[in-house]
Amino acid sequence: MSVYIISQITVHNREEYDTYSDQFMDVFTQFDGKMLSVDEEPTVLLGEWTATRSVLIEFPSEKSAMAWMNSDGYVKISRHRNAGANLNSILVKGLE
Repeated sequence: MSVYIISQITVHNREEYDTYSDQFMDVFTQFDGKMLSVDEEPTVLLGEWTATRSVLIEFPSEKSAMAWMNSDGYVKISRHRNAGANLNSILVKGLE
């Protein structure tokens, strides 16, 4: 069953975050994920959305998503993400 990672990102140090972004795809392409959306100007339909960046990623399974997220390569670059942004992220299961 497909799973999706939805992230709300508020960038506060563009240089650190760009270091993360510049290395992201090199790590990401080693796994079975698919980038569905990266948007810095989403349309707010209801409520408040204070994040400066929104990301939607698809993986074929929770196992593959967690393998990517816990991989040495991703853990290494995520320190730049953490230094450059605040992040809220969830994993949701797709419908069968």
